[in-house]
Formats: sequence, structure tokens, C-alpha cells
Amino acid sequence: MKAVYDPIHGSVSVRGPFLELMDRHEMQRLRHIRQLGLSNTVFPGANHTRFEHSLGVYHLSGRMAEALGLPREEADTLRAAAMLHDVCHPPFSHTLERTMEAATGCDHMEMSRRLILGEAPSFMERDRAFFDGTEPISVLLEDSGISPEDVCDLIINPVSDIGWFDQGPEKKSFFASKDYAHQIIHGPVDADQMDYLMRDAHYTGVNHGSIDAERILSQMCLHNDKVVLRKGGITAAEGLMVSRSLMYTTVYYHKTVKVIEAMLRRAVEISGLDLSELYLMTDADLISALLGSGGKSADLMRSVMNRRLHKKCLTVYSIDADEDFKAALVKYSNPEGRRQLEEEIASAAGTDPRDVIVDIPSESTLLSKIKIGKTDVSILDSEDRVRSITKYSSVAKALQSRGAIDWSVMVSAPAKDYENVRRAASRVLAFDDADRP
Repeated sequence: MKAVYDPIHGSVSVRGPFLELMDRHEMQRLRHIRQLGLSNTVFPGANHTRFEHSLGVYHLSGRMAEALGLPREEADTLRAAAMLHDVCHPPFSHTLERTMEAATGCDHMEMSRRLILGEAPSFMERDRAFFDGTEPISVLLEDSGISPEDVCDLIINPVSDIGWFDQGPEKKSFFASKDYAHQIIHGPVDADQMDYLMRDAHYTGVNHGSIDAERILSQMCLHNDKVVLRKGGITAAEGLMVSRSLMYTTVYYHKTVKVIEAMLRRAVEISGLDLSELYLMTDADLISALLGSGGKSADLMRSVMNRRLHKKCLTVYSIDADEDFKAALVKYSNPEGRRQLEEEIASAAGTDPRDVIVDIPSESTLLSKIKIGKTDVSILDSEDRVRSITKYSSVAKALQSRGAIDWSVMVSAPAKDYENVRRAASRVLAFDDADRP
């Protein structure tokens, strides 16, 4: 056993096969992937990594397994899934997730499954002398009595069913679905979410990540193969939900951060680089490749590194966008639609389309569709009945419909093009042309 000292959780014990797993080259790559991508350009302290986060999720999932009284075999499977859940995150974390999907046909969770089972390379050609002959992670897991398939299932699959609330004690399941295991990784009160909220708040310096983890752990229990909280945990669950909502608004969807991320994505898109092994690269690898690619791509990367950022030329805030405008905007919320708008705005402004960036939230965000997955905490009452936390908490109910983003569309461009792009974007986004598809 080794004790790893962590600023969020204190002493984290790493035992047995998890010591070897932690030192695998696949895990060590995560030391060089910033957890919050380019957010450190806005929040200077946000230099923590996916490696730290993965250790934190490993620690919390183990504590949850203990709180629920799970047998060692299940607890070890959970710990392995927690440690490996981000093993294939691309450079700069979520910033390039869709880029990786387009290049490989897999999101980072499916790519993690392939890497763990040895179906995808685990190192780049340059590292062959270091790692050639290294067996897949699945072999290490199997030798330790942990099923690689079960680990991959926990990483890839969310909870199998939602909306099972308000079932009385007579509604019993005859077959153990073991949804509780999935919920510890992907649920409304999961180890992943609790760690990143606390960790990100600590390193960004904001005050929204205060979560009473001890109270949540003490109120956790199993009911019908589900993770639920006793009523004594409602206040702590509300705190978690408030923290999540405010962190998304303050940090994860900060407008300047979104501009910087968009500049990096544009640099990657126009670089001509082979992105099939993006999941094996580090932040430094990608920066070096972009700088070496020359042209506009290298210029954009240098601009990001030196904080010579695009200016926000036009922002339409959600409160000012009527339903007709949002409905028209939805048609352009996919990559092809955004490119069409960028080309139209650039043409009207007389500038290079590669310099115009349009950022539009997802359709569900634009239309304020309520999503329950991460907010519908299950509360067990004294009569052995499970209800949604929204039945007990008006705060929780309000948070389900609170938008994470306060803007509907944002257009940015280099400072030299600010005025031309602002005027052009205002005309194009008026959506007055009836012939536009």
C-alpha cells in the first residue's frame, strides 16, 4: 500500500493491483492532460490534471463501496473502472472530445474500452522501444481477479433505467440489475461528479464547489439495487446540485474559456494533422504538432499560448432571444450548420472564414429542455418508499430547469475584424432571408 497525499481528499490509499495500474503508461499520460483544458488562461490556478482527478474518483468510489457494504470483488471492479474512466481523454480534455470522435469513430469511453481490452494501440510509434511487448490492461485486471468486461461496462454504460421513483416497498426486483455500480460512476450522486466539482473549485479559486461529501456518504444506502439517500441527506444533495449548477455557469461555460476552446478546435481542424491517435497524445504533443504544422493553424496556437484571443463580436443572451430566434438557431447547432453561418458572416464581413467562430449550445440547451439524469437524486423515506428529491426540495426542482449557459449564440473573430464581423453577424443572425434552408 502507498499513501498518496491529495489536496482534496487528504491521504489516498492505493493498494495491490491498483498500484501497478496507477503506474501504467496509459495512466501516466494523464499527468500531462489538464483537467480543465485551457481554462487556466482565465483561472490561472487551473493546472490540475486528469491523473489527479482519476485518483480522486478511485478514492471516492472505494469509499462509496464501503458505505454501501459491497463485497470486495464488486468494490475492486468499481475502483478499477473509476481509475480508468478517463484513460482515453484527448489533449485539453473535453475541448477536443468531438474532434476525437470524428477522427476515430469513438468517444473517449468507447476508446477506453478498446484500449483496456487491447483492441487499440496503447502507445505511439515513437514509444515502441519503451512499451513494446507490454500486455493490455485487461491482462493485469484478469490476473488480479477483476473482470475487464465488467470494468468496461461500468465505464461505457450509464444507469440502465431512470424514472423508477415513487415505487412502494411492494415493487421488488427479482433479478439484481446492479444499477448501483453504474450509479457510483455515472449517477446523480457519483464519485466522478463529486471529485471534479470539489477539485475544480479548489484550483480555480471559486467558492461554488463546497460539498458535504461526508454527509452524503453517511446517508447512502441500497434499495432495489439502486443507490439512494436517506432523507437526512437531502440538504447535502441540494448542496451538490447547487455546486454543479453554479460551476457550469461560472467555470465550465465561461464565455472567454469557450472562445479559447473554439480557437484551439479551429487550429486542429485546419491543421491537416493525422488525428487517429489523438487519444494517445498529451497537451504538449498537440501543441508541438500544431506549431510545427505552420500557417493559420500555428498562428492560432501561438495566439492561444500568448493570450492574443479573438474578441467576442456578438453575443445574443438567452433572456433576449425569443422562441422564434431559438428555433431558427437550432438548425445551425450542428457542425455543418455552424460552418455555414461562419462562411456567411465572413463573406459579409470580407474576411477569412477560418477567422470567424460561431459557438451555439446544443439543441436541448437552446430550447431549455429539462434533463434529469444528473439531478434526479433518489430519496428513501421512513416507509421504505423512494421518491425524487424534487418532491421534497423546491431548490432541486428549480435547478433541474436552470440553464447552464446564459447565452444562445456567440460570434468571435480577431480584434482587427471586430467591427466588420459584428455588423455582418448582426445581419446574418437576423434570419430574415426566407430562402435560407
